Amino acid sequence: MKTISLIKNRFLAAAFSAAFVVFTVSALSVLAPVTVAAASLPDFTDLVDKVGPAVVNIRTTERSKAAAQSAAPGPEDEEMQEFFRRFFGQPAPRQQQPSPRNRKPAPPQQDEQVPRGVGSGFIISGDGYVLTNAHVVEGADEVFVTLTDKREFKAKIIGSDRRTDVAVVKIDGTNLPRLTMGDSSKLRVGEWVIAIGSPFGLDNTVTAGIVSANARDTGDYLPLIQTDVAVNPGNSGGPLINMRGEVVGINSQIYSRSGGYMGISFAVPIDEAIRVSEQLKTTGRVVRGRIGVQIGEVTKEVAESLGLPRTQGALVQRVEPGSPAEKAGIEAGDIIVQFNAGTIEKSGDLPRLVGNTKPGTKSSITVWRKGTKRDLSVTVAEMEAELVARKEEKKPKPEQAVNALGLAVSDLTEAQKSELKLEGGVVVDVAEGVAGRAGLQAGDVIVRLNNTDIRDARQFNGLVSKLDLKKNALLLVRRGESAQFVPLRPTQP
Repeated sequence: MKTISLIKNRFLAAAFSAAFVVFTVSALSVLAPVTVAAASLPDFTDLVDKVGPAVVNIRTTERSKAAAQSAAPGPEDEEMQEFFRRFFGQPAPRQQQPSPRNRKPAPPQQDEQVPRGVGSGFIISGDGYVLTNAHVVEGADEVFVTLTDKREFKAKIIGSDRRTDVAVVKIDGTNLPRLTMGDSSKLRVGEWVIAIGSPFGLDNTVTAGIVSANARDTGDYLPLIQTDVAVNPGNSGGPLINMRGEVVGINSQIYSRSGGYMGISFAVPIDEAIRVSEQLKTTGRVVRGRIGVQIGEVTKEVAESLGLPRTQGALVQRVEPGSPAEKAGIEAGDIIVQFNAGTIEKSGDLPRLVGNTKPGTKSSITVWRKGTKRDLSVTVAEMEAELVARKEEKKPKPEQAVNALGLAVSDLTEAQKSELKLEGGVVVDVAEGVAGRAGLQAGDVIVRLNNTDIRDARQFNGLVSKLDLKKNALLLVRRGESAQFVPLRPTQP
């Protein structure tokens, strides 16, 4: 306002100093670019009018198991409970009991429906199929869908998939407004997108931002879309929409240290969500393939030590007994670099490729082992419950002398070899120096040094004594039923 007054006064007075004229011209030159920049910003109004009616509010209830000991939650409590369940995996902390004068009405009795949470969703077909997040409807006894015209429907859960956080619910209706699906694989970083949902129960709230990153690895079975669109509890399950009015994702997660939006949100790519939803509509569940390996990342140090041309692949840390991987000849320490025609750039690529393979399919797999590639054939099985590796406890023998890697080792007994299904190897009795700092500990089993399999302690110590002190040595270490490469720089013992 001050700048505008000075410019106006220039025309009301006949004699101003040259310095003042210079100031007003400078002020105009500053204002002009701002006006141009503002004019180039996107206008979302027509887009929101077009897609808004197909975005719905979802509220859920659950049957109370018994009369609660505290007052029934209000709307704010429902939102906070939903938030804590989703992002912290636990209910919100209990608040102190109110004084008698402020106490709310008596809690519902057994078998009454009590509010559980709120979320969002969007209609994908005129006959009433709605996409949302699995965590929005998880544990719900009843689901209610409310449209923008205030019509409310009781919905049926068709199916949900926790691994991708996708769920399908169905309402009875015809000629309902629906959204058009886009192609999330064509999203570009920097592209404008909007989110519509019910943050904190505020129906049809619109927020906008840009795509911050594509294929962000935050889940095992799909890469997520990262945006800076404001997303809060209650937005879960709502659509992420591009400037053409197409759905490109389902808003699913946020990163937060404060409990609220901090500039980073994630969405399930719509391509994967539709693939999952089709299976849910057909069978009520998602069928995935598995080969039975536990994997980890391949670091630059590991790749260089093993002679890999570049840092890529998935490191096999453990092979499940009796699994398709074991039958195919895959071993702990292998690096899987290709599955069928798909190149494994990072470890997260493998479960996605295998998971999308129909069980029973015979697939080709390429591993890097001891400096060369090996092609194997594996028959994909159906995904089952994750197995938990059993850890072994070993007692150290601290009086032994350590070698240049800071290790004192002893031979495996025949019983240990049989139990671990190993032909050779040595057990760590003492780990100190570089080995201790790298995390090795008594009870670990060393099965390979660089590209040489270990038979016994004598051979291992002999190989260590010949190591180049200027280069890293690479140990393949077995702990429990998992294996991991550990690079160590030898020192003078």
